[in-house]
Amino acid sequence: MRRSRRAVREALIELILEKGYEAVTVTDIIDRADVGRTTFYAHFTDKQAVLFSDLDDLRDLLRPAPGSRPETPFAFSLPLFEHVYEQRRLVRALLGRRGGSAVSARGERILGDVVRAELAAALPPGHVPPVSLELAVTCVVGAFMALIRGWADGELTATPADMDAAFRAVVMPGVSAMLASAAGDA
Repeated sequence: MRRSRRAVREALIELILEKGYEAVTVTDIIDRADVGRTTFYAHFTDKQAVLFSDLDDLRDLLRPAPGSRPETPFAFSLPLFEHVYEQRRLVRALLGRRGGSAVSARGERILGDVVRAELAAALPPGHVPPVSLELAVTCVVGAFMALIRGWADGELTATPADMDAAFRAVVMPGVSAMLASAAGDA
């Protein structure tokens, strides 16, 4: 059962890298994975479900434990850059130029949920930040995803630690100013 799921995911990745997500069909995946149509549909509803199968697990990895507050804002950053580096072939297939926009949008939503929860927890209770929370979330997620996409497509060459440092150097001053302003108004 796991072998079939893994074979289907690997087949999809190979096919995306070869011809792009939009051109891949379920039949292509089934043929490449060497599984039957019934086996495919026992695990997935369509090719998008194959894509999303790992993304939803990532959400749990990114979220801090319930009731805990991370000591470092966006503590997910370095571990996520390390994960992306380890899985760079997969990430290139999913988020690079040949990947589908559906994965990118889903990844942005997952990351947005994590960032939103973290920023909301850092604000004084009942305080409205000087910048809309949604605008701040969009800026943070946009910066992170731009770095990942550039890295996936080979436009950026850096270590996970370098990527994390760049993300923090650009994003943290604005986030810190927003939180300081909110704390001063509380």
